[in-house]
Amino acid sequence: MGHTRRAVGAIEQLVHHKDNRVLGVDIRLKDRWPGHDAGQFAFVTFDPAEGPHPFTISSAWHDDGKLRFHIKGIGDYTETLPQTLKVGDLVKVEGPYGRFDFSGDKPGQVWIAGGIGITPFIARMQALRQRPDGRSIDLFYSTSAPDQGFIDKLRQLAERAQVRLHVLISGQDGRLTAERLCQKVPAWRSASVWFCGPAGFGQALRRGLGERGLAAEDFHQELFDMR
Repeated sequence: MGHTRRAVGAIEQLVHHKDNRVLGVDIRLKDRWPGHDAGQFAFVTFDPAEGPHPFTISSAWHDDGKLRFHIKGIGDYTETLPQTLKVGDLVKVEGPYGRFDFSGDKPGQVWIAGGIGITPFIARMQALRQRPDGRSIDLFYSTSAPDQGFIDKLRQLAERAQVRLHVLISGQDGRLTAERLCQKVPAWRSASVWFCGPAGFGQALRRGLGERGLAAEDFHQELFDMR
């Protein structure tokens, strides 16, 4: 099945946000891509010897053959990418996969991103700029390594997508808890929650919101561990 979802592309642009160790990679595909929804991920092969790695797609699909990924340097492999990748390098992409699709009938949504878990929400905001869905949306972005340029771009995108952005810097603003979330979003009972970030962080919020009455099916969590 995977071979029908594979495409080859070339790196078109690289942007390294050094303060939060995130590398933005723009790829122009040479093969047909079936399109994707915000929140989906793909397996990307930069080095055949290393093999494919899953990364959330951080761009909305505009049928223009372009994909963007924001990749966090969190291990031996991803930390070397800013030094090893070059514009023009060929890349293999397989996907899209995942059902983190922002669907549902609730009038509001609460998005929670921990670190590089911000990527599906960037893609969704890009899609909402083109096609607003009328929902009331709050986005909590928690980061331990703030990059001002990255946050500035995030604020601009959120404003254009009419999303209320709350930035929490670890060690400075404290941790996001269920109690704090409910205070910040008084209408949380009429919202679904979408979480992408460290598994333990998500479990604590799921438990805390469940104790306050949030239905289990209204808490959505990205399937693979974003670390």
